[in-house]
Amino acid sequence: MTLPARNLLAEEASPYLQQHSDNPVHWRGWSPDALAEAKELGLPILLSIGYAACHWCHVMAHESFENDAVAAVMNRLFVNIKVDREERPDIDQIYMAALHAMGEQGGWPLTMFLTPDGKPFWGGTYFPREARYGRPGFVQVLEAVDKAWREKQHSLAESADGLTTHVEQRLAGAKGKAVLDRGMLADLAGRIDGMIDRDLGGLRGAPKFPNAPFMHSLWLSWLRDGQTAHRDAVLTSLEKMLAGGIYDHVGGGLSRYSTDAEWLVPHFEKMLYDNAQLVRMCNWAYAATGNDLFRIRIEETVAWLLREMRVEGGAFAASLDADSDGEEGLFYTWSKEEVDAALGSDSASFFRYFELAAPHGWEGKPIIRQSEAQQRQGIADYAELAPLKARLLTAREKRVRPGRDGKALTDWNGLMIAALAEAGRSLRRSDWVDASAKAFAYIVDASRDRRLPHSMLGEKKLFPALSSDYAAMTNAAIALFEATGDSAYSDCARQFIAELDRWHQDGEKSGYYLTASDSADVPIRIRGDVDEAIPSATSQIVEALVRLASLTGDTELWEKAWTTAEHAMGRAAQQAYGQAGIVNACALALEPLKLVIIDKPESPSLVPVVNRNPDPRRVDIVVPIGTEANRPLLPGGVLPPMDKPGAWYCTGQVCLPAVTDAAELEGLLLRHPRA
Repeated sequence: MTLPARNLLAEEASPYLQQHSDNPVHWRGWSPDALAEAKELGLPILLSIGYAACHWCHVMAHESFENDAVAAVMNRLFVNIKVDREERPDIDQIYMAALHAMGEQGGWPLTMFLTPDGKPFWGGTYFPREARYGRPGFVQVLEAVDKAWREKQHSLAESADGLTTHVEQRLAGAKGKAVLDRGMLADLAGRIDGMIDRDLGGLRGAPKFPNAPFMHSLWLSWLRDGQTAHRDAVLTSLEKMLAGGIYDHVGGGLSRYSTDAEWLVPHFEKMLYDNAQLVRMCNWAYAATGNDLFRIRIEETVAWLLREMRVEGGAFAASLDADSDGEEGLFYTWSKEEVDAALGSDSASFFRYFELAAPHGWEGKPIIRQSEAQQRQGIADYAELAPLKARLLTAREKRVRPGRDGKALTDWNGLMIAALAEAGRSLRRSDWVDASAKAFAYIVDASRDRRLPHSMLGEKKLFPALSSDYAAMTNAAIALFEATGDSAYSDCARQFIAELDRWHQDGEKSGYYLTASDSADVPIRIRGDVDEAIPSATSQIVEALVRLASLTGDTELWEKAWTTAEHAMGRAAQQAYGQAGIVNACALALEPLKLVIIDKPESPSLVPVVNRNPDPRRVDIVVPIGTEANRPLLPGGVLPPMDKPGAWYCTGQVCLPAVTDAAELEGLLLRHPRA
């Protein structure tokens, strides 16, 4: 049945889609009904994919989708479908891969033209309404695509079939399994190290992204192989990022990327996943160096998270927009006069620690940043600086705020829950662990028939979950178990893996698909092997299986983890740069670390040592002296004695002799000297 000839986005659960509900375009959400309508009418599909914090998505919407004349052409020639890439990363990855296969550079908004059965035949990204920037005008594009479809429909359909087959082979194919060996990580880390900007941190050139999967590879290389240059590359990158305009010096938190090579001018949107990974990396960096910069930036970022990103129920919103009042960065930038007005006679003190920078080509107000010397001094004098920053924050709160995409995404929340639990444990912030537990409970309570939702917005929930949701929540459950010792979290982790197996495992039991087996609206079931700004679904699954197998000692689970890792690595071997997450996870599978600690709950001597020395390769199990129920197993099914404090440190199936002295345990966990 043909859908009503009007815009149908008002009832969608995505704030991004709701933003387009007043467009004169007859938008549909991605659904079996919308695909059926295209087939019934014999019209090609115009697919537009974006997200709420995307600056150029807003520009194209304002120029074209809000324009009656442009909308009339779209409505006459196409079935128009709008997708929130955060809500449907499976759809986004399929059509982004198709655009890349056409030889085009990707990005958002993604604008694709599909046959009525959903196969891509042409596309691009942002198109201006009128021809400029060397790009054709959008109406020109629409009319040219329509003409080609009418005159060359058969050949376009054939090329769409070939393109779809290519994408399916790339994203869903099987390449056989690889032998896992230590050289995989060493080789990748060495190649990443060759791309590092030694002076400014990050990868050479611009734009600059935090690139957490690559930083993770370098950090694992240092932990395992003692490659201090790789550790230093991560530390330099973090220090430079945290001094630049990409970091919000007034309110805390990191923007998505910097447009320049110096981390100065960001695209000002703030994403939950970037800040989860920032907290995690800074936690490791603080443990390795003792540099208070990393601790303070964690505290500022978590303060921002709890102040601005919590939604009803305690979960976390997806993102904050870059724009307010129609201008990018307006909320975050300052003129000197505005700083003077907020701080009065203390303004000079503030400028001892910060400078305002307005680089060539930047049209907005200046951006706050620090020099290296100012960063060091600002940390040393933080007690004097913090009240000045608080006064600026109070002044900033009176401005028009950027929009917030308030949907809670399960996988992104899983990343933040784990990061918050880890940092809370390391820095003795039980309130952070509590906030992490509250977000976890909210998402679990939103389940239906034991199945997680992928996205939640108030009462609206999007089912079914993706494989990344189960993996991220498994890792979050294990982090909460480590922080609290509550076995309910390990039970949850087992349940998540059971649902992952039921709905996502392939027929050969060699791996998993991103989408569930009962998802009726995907043209291709893809694996989810490719990293984006976060590690891929596959890499998160391997990590979850390895960590849960280490935690439980379950040999069947361990076999599943190993098989999944081998096949994932077989596929990743073709293109390791886009799949660093898989290489990192397979390095964990090769040498999983497990630490079992028996200690006195009222006066622990060993647990504080473990907590302040986090290691992403390690699973920690803390058990009170005298515990009989749920006693932890060492490899080989050995039960540790429970009558006195002790720590058992195991690599794979081999455990070192029990350690009972706190200083000796610290030395064992700090095998590498502090940076």
